[in-house]
Order: sequence, then structure tokens, then C-alpha cells
Amino acid sequence: MIQILTTKNKYYKKKYLFITQLILSIIIISIILYFIFDYFYKIYKQEQISKQITSNYNLSNLYSNINTQKNENPLDNTLFGNIEIPKIKINYPIFSNLNEELLKIAPCKFYGNNLNDIGNICIAGHNYDNGKFFSNIYLLTTNDIIYIYSNNKEKYTYTVTSIYEVNPNDLSPIFQYDHNKKYLTLITCNNLNGNRIILKAIQN
Repeated sequence: MIQILTTKNKYYKKKYLFITQLILSIIIISIILYFIFDYFYKIYKQEQISKQITSNYNLSNLYSNINTQKNENPLDNTLFGNIEIPKIKINYPIFSNLNEELLKIAPCKFYGNNLNDIGNICIAGHNYDNGKFFSNIYLLTTNDIIYIYSNNKEKYTYTVTSIYEVNPNDLSPIFQYDHNKKYLTLITCNNLNGNRIILKAIQN
């Protein structure tokens, strides 16, 4: 009887030791996996930030010299107007000129004449993948509405006609339009593939 009890005690001790070792091993492996995951996640986030900075810089660099206005001051931070897109719940001022510092604050006009003039008004905005600025313009579809307000609070309504992507150096969306109508072109970056998202709209 004593031998049986001793054998059972040894069995339970071994079982308890095994379970304890198993739990400790799981905890240790979980901690190691957490630090590995955290390390690679931080690297991934840094790469994404780097891509966004590069993309935003390229956006600014590509379009900042394209402007029909003469004697433009590159540091001019005057306002062109205001943009409102109800479907994606954005409402921002629009700077009259474009450079990297201004793009960090709000969308910027970089091509076109005055509101209500025949032609193509082009506005660039950042895509931070967070719903801010032009991050969600890809959610818009044909016939969605965009409002542009002048500094005098005059309201101009535009209807979306198309959304598509072009390679980063393709300037054709700026210059391809019906020269007898009034167009609006919004441009932002696709941070997944490096292309430009182009939204075309026409004034009602």
C-alpha cells in the first residue's frame, strides 16, 4: 500500500512538474513572440512612414512648379477657398499655392484659374491612411458631390465623373479636359503601390 502511494505521489509530482514546465515554456515563448512581433511591427511602421514622406515629397516636388499663375510666391500661404465632401465628411481650407509645408496643413491648389472659370482646377492633398485630408477620396463614386467655397462664401458644386490611378510621373490628368467646361481634379497618393489617385469632377 505504501509503495502504491509513493508511486502515485511520484506520478503526481512528475505531472505537476510537467504542467509547470509547460506553462512556463508557453509564457516564455509568448514573451519572445511578443517582442519579435513588436520589433517587426515597429520596422513596418517606420517603413510606412518613410514611404509616406517620400510619396508626399514627390507629390509636392512634381506639381509645385506647375501653375498658370505668374509671379507666384512659393511660400504664399493665402487661401484659395474651402473644399467640402459630405460623403467622406471632410471640410478643409485650400491653399492657393503648393509646397511640402503647406501640404502638411491642408490641401493645396497647384493648377488652374479662378473658381467659376472655364478650365481645370487641380488640388493636391495628402493621404495619411487615417481618413484625414484626401485619404478617403477613393471611396467616392460617380455622381457624388463636392463643394468648393470661394473666400467670399460663394458655393460651387461639382459632380464626380471618374476616379482612376496613374503612375507617379503622369501629368496627363492636369491637361486632359474639355476646354469649354469647368473641371475639378483632386490628386493624392496611393500608399500601397505608389501610384496617384485621380478624381475628376465637373461643375454643375
